Amino acid sequence: MLRPRLVALISIILAASLSRLLPHPPNMTSVAAVALFGGAYFSDRRLAFFVPLAALFLSDLFLGFYGHMEVQYLSFALIVCIGLWLEKDRSVLKIAAAALAGSVLFFLLTNFGVWAFGSLYPRTLGGLMDCYIARDPVLPEHIARRHALHPYPVWRLCSAGTPILGAARIIGQVRPSSA
Repeated sequence: MLRPRLVALISIILAASLSRLLPHPPNMTSVAAVALFGGAYFSDRRLAFFVPLAALFLSDLFLGFYGHMEVQYLSFALIVCIGLWLEKDRSVLKIAAAALAGSVLFFLLTNFGVWAFGSLYPRTLGGLMDCYIARDPVLPEHIARRHALHPYPVWRLCSAGTPILGAARIIGQVRPSSA
């Protein structure tokens, strides 16, 4: 028989993976939200990193592996680090700043990967700027879509005893809320 903690962890991983497998607008999956939430709420830092990266890997098993996917995995690991910054103070301003920072970091890092490992742009500072400028129209849409999955109301629901936090409490690795 599965323990409740294991069931909760598996459920979070499957839900985040499923958000990548089902039809969705570009850059609108829950993996970044799970990464930020994990960093902010899991007291076991290994789980904070494991859960979103396992979700990403599980969905990649179905979607297929791709060149230089380590850049995307690194960006999600760094979003967990941003979530760790929230562990003691989960104020509205810090949550909004962390969500925005995660979106911008993902945009900068993944497009840096396109420049560094691809052949579309020369490997010069000008080529890097061209890469960012070419993708610049996508940035506001990227941020808006990502924030649709981790705005402040979601965080308040998580700290109000809803099933999301209940699942995390079952895991037994949730820090007390200070918000």
